[in-house]
Amino acid sequence: MRRLLRRRERAELAGAAAAATAVDKPAEPDPTAAAFFDVDNTMMRGASIYHFARGLAARGLFTTKDLLRFAIGQAVFRVRGNENPDHITEAKETALAFVAGLKVADVVTLGEEIYDEVMADRIWAPTRALAQSHLDAGRRVWLVTATPIELADVIARRLSLTGALGTVAETENGVYTGRLVGDLLHGPAKAEAVRALARREGLDLSRCYAYSDSANDLPLLSLVGHAHAINPDSELRDHARTHGWEIDDFRRGRKATMIGLPIAAGAGAVAGGVAAAIALRRIYRSTSPS
Repeated sequence: MRRLLRRRERAELAGAAAAATAVDKPAEPDPTAAAFFDVDNTMMRGASIYHFARGLAARGLFTTKDLLRFAIGQAVFRVRGNENPDHITEAKETALAFVAGLKVADVVTLGEEIYDEVMADRIWAPTRALAQSHLDAGRRVWLVTATPIELADVIARRLSLTGALGTVAETENGVYTGRLVGDLLHGPAKAEAVRALARREGLDLSRCYAYSDSANDLPLLSLVGHAHAINPDSELRDHARTHGWEIDDFRRGRKATMIGLPIAAGAGAVAGGVAAAIALRRIYRSTSPS
């Protein structure tokens, strides 16, 4: 019995010693490959800008009626499945008019608070795991979204990703001017942003990966060597099947496309932005000296 116990002790000692010397060697960085993830309905259930507006509503910064009005507009937009350029332009101009004069730092601070309170629990765990697998393999990972860059950067930081590409609003001295730099980062603009990033970072796009839920992102998905449809709309699903792209659907239920008020990135994101801008404007009115 003693001999058996000594043998077991030696085995445990040997095991402990082996484990102590094991080195968890990280993957070598791969400077020419990267992964690009859409946010709304791909990385996060629903629309990030809408959840941001919800967080503002919870603070009493605008009414439930305001939020509902924008929510209905987003839902109708999704059901119709198309984008009216005139509606997008009108909504964009309205949002920019409201945001003019606001401080970027205030928007970032609110974005951080609301991400932690509202958005963190809406991240798709399987999509987050895909992003982490790229990081573990030494690839850089960027979000690519029509969401304002300030909010996109908050999400990227909270997920420990490399960074984000988002819609850029013009600023002067840390204050929004009410104009965009270019246009919404939507559809073909996403592909152009990734091309520009690839040139700057020396990426080989044939070795890169892209993930999205929407056919609006076909220009981006078609740009890389490895396209992946996540929670796809019907048009993207058909395209992915035709081209042999990987498909994953993490939603549940027959009407999964309506989970969490999902929206396409264009007019819907702007509509949510209008709601957020109204709320931020009210903050300033309530805190400014009369």
